[in-house]
Amino acid sequence: MSVPSSPTVLTCPVLQGRLVRLEPLGHRHATDLAAACEEDRSSYAFTWVPTAAEVDAYIDAQLARADSGRLAPFAVVDKASGRAVGATAYWDPRPWPDGTGLCAIEIGFSWLAASAQGRGINAEAKLLLFDYAFTAFGVARVDLKTDARNRRSRAAIESVGGTFEGVLRRWSRSWTPGEDGQLRDSAMYSIVADEWPQRRARLTARLAERRPHA
Repeated sequence: MSVPSSPTVLTCPVLQGRLVRLEPLGHRHATDLAAACEEDRSSYAFTWVPTAAEVDAYIDAQLARADSGRLAPFAVVDKASGRAVGATAYWDPRPWPDGTGLCAIEIGFSWLAASAQGRGINAEAKLLLFDYAFTAFGVARVDLKTDARNRRSRAAIESVGGTFEGVLRRWSRSWTPGEDGQLRDSAMYSIVADEWPQRRARLTARLAERRPHA
């Protein structure tokens, strides 16, 4: 794949796994996402997830970010049911100094319905995104970050192979309800290209133990 040297539009194809399919986000996913986000929301304490009434505006906002060249949003589709059960994205692409391609990209804006958690869907989605970033984009590193207080998210990142690099204080916008306009401490993680083959083998072996849900 040819990666643009200027921030035009960051485009990606559908990414297919055994459990999950990552489709470029669109309004065709709105009905499924409205249902998904209204399941048990207790795990979203440090993550902003739209309500059903906000889904259309949420998709519009993600597509606007995509048009700016800073984001490539996906719907996370559970292949067993055929329904979108969450969302994720590539974002903050960083070019090499000579502008020939990308040296790094972040995976973020990720959330899953409560019923999709703990089933290997997040792990396979990350596998697909990591693999495409290293092989098609040719990046040297993939970034992941989360609110430093979000133990659930930090454990999930570590479980898919992210290396903890430290906490940056007051680093980025807080998405925690009631903290509008505030900055959070961000726990920073990464995977770099030379360690990806080993991390990929470990993550693939873990997923091989999973069976698709009917």
